Amino acid sequence: MNLHEYQARKLFHERGIPAPPGPAAGSVREALAHAAQLGGDSWVVKAQVHAGGRGKAGGVKRVQGMAELERCVRDMLGTRLVTRQSGPVGQPVHCVAIQSTEEIQRELYLGMLVDRGRRRVTVVASASGGMDIEEVAATNPDAIHTIAIHPVVGLQPWQGRALGFALELDATQRRQLVDILQRMYGLFLDRDLGLIEINPLIVDGAGQLSALDAKINIDDNALFRQSELAEWRDPAQEDERENRAKRFDLNYVALDGDIGCMVNGAGLAMATMDIIQLHGGRPANFLDVGGGATAERVAEAFRIITGDSHVRSILVNIFGGIVRCDLIAEGIIQAVRDLQSVPPVVARLEGTKVEEGRRMLEDSGLNITAALDLTDAAQKAIAAAAVQ
Repeated sequence: MNLHEYQARKLFHERGIPAPPGPAAGSVREALAHAAQLGGDSWVVKAQVHAGGRGKAGGVKRVQGMAELERCVRDMLGTRLVTRQSGPVGQPVHCVAIQSTEEIQRELYLGMLVDRGRRRVTVVASASGGMDIEEVAATNPDAIHTIAIHPVVGLQPWQGRALGFALELDATQRRQLVDILQRMYGLFLDRDLGLIEINPLIVDGAGQLSALDAKINIDDNALFRQSELAEWRDPAQEDERENRAKRFDLNYVALDGDIGCMVNGAGLAMATMDIIQLHGGRPANFLDVGGGATAERVAEAFRIITGDSHVRSILVNIFGGIVRCDLIAEGIIQAVRDLQSVPPVVARLEGTKVEEGRRMLEDSGLNITAALDLTDAAQKAIAAAAVQ
């Protein structure tokens, strides 16, 4: 689960990580009030969306005076911001953060994430802050510095000092960096985070380190023990179909193809998408109904898939180990009958009661084609999509 920048900043302040205030405003009136409270006559308006690259997309703007601030906030609120990470539809802008302008001597990058290859929480830093870290890694990999944190001994002060030397910080700034890293690591563990990113971490006009930006991602699997943070979820920043799928314990991710996929098991779902791609098709989604799929969940999965207007055919790939294939067939038939408009369905069933399930599909009289194996199913689904 992603947090907005202003929410991440709250966690920084709770932990004592230095960061300038950046209150959120959902209206022009709120924005003007925040600016008056911050003082000065120059501010930065930052669109609050769950996507990187806001600055290049016009989502971060410096304004001078209250009149320009009012115009900028009015122009941002209610729009959709399209960035390199948002996709072509963009993300809705329902609130903005207001920050005072800062004098910046240097911009650094500082992040903390789980490195699954090393099985360690890892610090990533670079002296090239304020730009895409992926671009830095691709064009100048030597500018990227990493620290793998041992899970037993934790983050050691000497590691922070070594990183400070690598970033060419002075003695005072190195001490600040060690302190910031310790506080970040405590936050990372206590709040079950998957990512903390500060880009940029600046050296301000007084020579002090400060987090000018804040990005935090929380491990969804740990939200049951992070109830306070779970309430910070912003459904408006997420695909409505994905939100609906969560309510029914379905794992759904929207893609940009035209062949809807409904599969039980994440590995089988990945294999299904791969074989569609292999034969020249494009999957429209990842949808795992789980090993204990029921007729009701299958019916709901169909409603979610058909909610995508780009879907031209649907491939159902179910292995009946825990669940019986005849019950899955019942769910497929019921869903196709209940929905007003359903594209052609190709179903590949294997496992318990498979013959009964296939027979039910064939006798239904609906636009459902049974397939003998996964290759056959993929080819039939691609062919069906091509003629729609």
